Amino acid sequence: MAILGWIVFGFVVGIIARFLIPGPHPMGFIMTTVLGVAGSFVGGWLGSIIHGGPLDIAQPSGWIGSIIGAVVLLLAYGLLRQKGA
Repeated sequence: MAILGWIVFGFVVGIIARFLIPGPHPMGFIMTTVLGVAGSFVGGWLGSIIHGGPLDIAQPSGWIGSIIGAVVLLLAYGLLRQKGA
């Protein structure tokens, strides 16, 4: 059940990140979910650096950190994609 929760959480975070960054993002359901889950790890890592401890996903700070991490990854993905094209 925990894996299903991470998948749903990652998908929601990925959709929010894609909504916040303008422009086309040609990725499907799976890549959006991967973006959200990876963004959660990046946000948690950044939060642990700033806060000094891990962020709790159930708290609003965990959601915000996850979204910020997903936005950072989405921006990096966009830059790498432009550079390769």
